[in-house]
Amino acid sequence: MTASSNPILPMSATRIRKELAGRSTSARAVLEQSLDVVAVREPTVHAWKVLGDASARRWADALDGDLDRRDIGLLAGIPVAVKDLMDTADMPTGYGSAIYAGHQPTHDAACVTRLREAGATILGKTVTTEFAYFAPGETTNPWDASRTPGGSSSGSAAAVASGMVPLALGSQTAGSLIRPASYCGVFALKPTHGVFDLRGVKGLSPSLDTLGWLARTADDLELMRCALLGAAYAPLDRWPAAPCRIGFLHTHEWSQAQPDGQAAFDEAVQRLQASGMQLIGKRLPDEQATLADDQMQVMAYEAVRELAFELQHHAAALSRPLRELLEKGQAVTEAEYLAAQSRAATGRRVARELMADVDALLVPAAPGEAPRGLDATGDPVFSRVWTLLGLPCVNVPGLRGPHGMPIGVQLVGRKHQERALLALAASVHTVLDTPS
Repeated sequence: MTASSNPILPMSATRIRKELAGRSTSARAVLEQSLDVVAVREPTVHAWKVLGDASARRWADALDGDLDRRDIGLLAGIPVAVKDLMDTADMPTGYGSAIYAGHQPTHDAACVTRLREAGATILGKTVTTEFAYFAPGETTNPWDASRTPGGSSSGSAAAVASGMVPLALGSQTAGSLIRPASYCGVFALKPTHGVFDLRGVKGLSPSLDTLGWLARTADDLELMRCALLGAAYAPLDRWPAAPCRIGFLHTHEWSQAQPDGQAAFDEAVQRLQASGMQLIGKRLPDEQATLADDQMQVMAYEAVRELAFELQHHAAALSRPLRELLEKGQAVTEAEYLAAQSRAATGRRVARELMADVDALLVPAAPGEAPRGLDATGDPVFSRVWTLLGLPCVNVPGLRGPHGMPIGVQLVGRKHQERALLALAASVHTVLDTPS
């Protein structure tokens, strides 16, 4: 698909759920539609590390025999992709590293267990960068195969963007959900840190690692959230029924945005203001200018400890970017690490104050359009601060850059207020996705 094309995408997860409930389709028919898209797009996109089509067909057929039951789960019959950072007992899990080629876990990750309990049809494992850091896999951007899809949730973003699945699990330690979602033109939710169980997910930095997911609608993000929590689902409210007070700020990292990224963000502010939504200018105090660097320091310090086995026994098999991260981590003292964590705690207080009179903050999601080339995954600079602070974040698609590539904007919300944040994201998308 070129950047100028407008693909016809399969049904959303919420529509699949509705049609399955009304018996106007079947789980097997939904799955075969996804597999048809995979057959067409995968030779170019390379989103999948493992495609479990045979087991998915068995699962879908079994679900079709049970659709009269009322307790089969929110995701029953919905194809879902799982990032290859997450253990699966029925498929290999390689964590993006040659060290674990062919590795077969004995148990599912907790998040995968929740998917199965919710009835999801798990289609396979999507490509991740090495241990969720920077060394890229083979995945290309569905809008332009010469460009990166971002990382580390590369395959998950590409699988959703190309219409192979309506939902995909990913994770974020720096910008591994928001950045690829921006580059690939889909929604992504990075929830509040610590809410969702990471057992069975290969760790890099416990203070930062966060389970998340990608979709083509905000309502689909909410459906997945409810399924993982075991909560009841209801469609999101939209503005003007829902409140819409947005604080916007360029952030201290604004100079690292590309001209196309700066132009897209300013266009988003203008279009939202013109729609009648209330936008209020904000700024982070100068004392918080170090937070992006603090995130890198915390990540490096913790990564050395999380990957101690791999560093000790398989150092030669690690990529150069990962070895450099671990070398930086070895140089960080405990005092420096604790100081960074202290500044993060202060940053959380400042963020609460910034959001005292607004529903969320609007900030850039990525520097601009997805860069050309597949030897890097782009810069997570605009996610580092919010990941460090542990706040929920959503990428909202809808804008395009000068080459027709997607550019998202990021909404940052209050801790544990994901539903309200997703409702706001749905409203913002309605404005941004309307031709100006």
